[in-house]
Amino acid sequence: MAATTENLPQLKSAVDGLTEMSESEKSGFISLVSRYLSGEAQHIEWSKIQTPTDEIVVPYEKMTPVSQDVAETKNLLDKLVVLKLNGGLGTTMGCTGPKSVIEVRDGLTFLDLIVIQIENLNNKYGCKVPLVLMNSFNTHDDTHKIVEKYTNSNVDIHTFNQSKYPRVVADEFVPWPSKGKTDKEGWYPPGHGDVFPALMNSGKLDTFLSQGKEYVFVANSDNLGAIVDLTILKHLIQNKNEYCMEVTPKTLADVKGGTLISYEGKVQLLEIAQVPDEHVNEFKSIEKFKIFNTNNLWVNLKAIKKLVEADALKMEIIPNPKEVDGVKVLQLETAAGAAIRFFDNAIGVNVPRSRFLPVKASSDLLLVQSDLYTLVDGFVTRNKARTNPSNPSIELGPEFKKVATFLSRFKSIPSIVELDSLKVSGDVWFGSSIVLKGKVTVAAKSGVKLEIPDRAVVENKAVMILVQDFQSNHQNEN
Repeated sequence: MAATTENLPQLKSAVDGLTEMSESEKSGFISLVSRYLSGEAQHIEWSKIQTPTDEIVVPYEKMTPVSQDVAETKNLLDKLVVLKLNGGLGTTMGCTGPKSVIEVRDGLTFLDLIVIQIENLNNKYGCKVPLVLMNSFNTHDDTHKIVEKYTNSNVDIHTFNQSKYPRVVADEFVPWPSKGKTDKEGWYPPGHGDVFPALMNSGKLDTFLSQGKEYVFVANSDNLGAIVDLTILKHLIQNKNEYCMEVTPKTLADVKGGTLISYEGKVQLLEIAQVPDEHVNEFKSIEKFKIFNTNNLWVNLKAIKKLVEADALKMEIIPNPKEVDGVKVLQLETAAGAAIRFFDNAIGVNVPRSRFLPVKASSDLLLVQSDLYTLVDGFVTRNKARTNPSNPSIELGPEFKKVATFLSRFKSIPSIVELDSLKVSGDVWFGSSIVLKGKVTVAAKSGVKLEIPDRAVVENKAVMILVQDFQSNHQNEN
């Protein structure tokens, strides 16, 4: 039986009894559930969708670059807060604790690189750009310990927690914790759309406003391309844009990403979940919807305060049904990008692909640890020697899924500057100083170990176990 608004009073009284929730969490949760039950989802009329103009999605190259004047730069940076979404765990990559503490390159973690970047800005321009981490209850304790190591850095680090909402038992529509599920599994963080009310409820928003801060730059902590960009910041301040979403041209790897549209005179995010079935293929096509959301967002702090106080941020609800410990549960989430339509003068900016370099899997780690990139002042920059504007496509088998096993299978990361694609399957081990070029497939047959020897150059080749050049009787000591 589907839940209806008649389930609300029972849910509400159960939530009232949950002492682990703050009053603002209780009211936020009840408001989210009642919106969900009343079925108020916005219906998109496909024929009304328009492609945004350059005024609404501004090409980055049309923005005026910031001058070399140190005083102007300092003045801009003094208005900025950098916020990283730090609620995710590294579980999909086989790591415990927050994902942001996975080592990315040269022994430095995501968080190390972020702190180094901001510290360099603060040192160079004599400003005090603060770093804010939005944690979830899953990452809070670990992050609290980890940030102690930055005590002596020239960056003020703030942390706050996003809301903690109870998972709802699907068939009875009651909060799981009130049915005796008291451990962490009974709860969930409600998506990054929660960043705006959570920032406000934490008291941090008022603190930053009192310090004269005007904008927050929000990005995922695992996006290595999300560095502070003064050109965008200056444009927003000059044009009084309350909200800006960075988008970048879609490739075939991004067909499911949300896109920006003009709809009834406003700019808004269109996600694949909102698309009627008969239009999904059109949504995925690169011809009509050419851009996608990087989740790098620039938002005016006063506007956030005004909208949260008015309870006006009613983003599309993303229902996320799960089965946990054999129980079917429902968690309702929202996304920060969907808030764009509630802000005045909101725009997108079509940025270079370099501002979107997420590390979601070990195949991404292979890219950023290779000679395709160099590390300068905490920024990961692409090697000029690669002429192809897009990165090689990399598919690694399940043996490479966890970071630790991924690292153990490479004596050193191969050179991939001239690689187009790599597909690896089976029990494959790479020696040191290997060069991969063109299209390379390496496949070990079931039960057989395949080692690529040190200093091998593999170009446009399918390497199977029986290829004589790559025979190696040497057993790798595990």
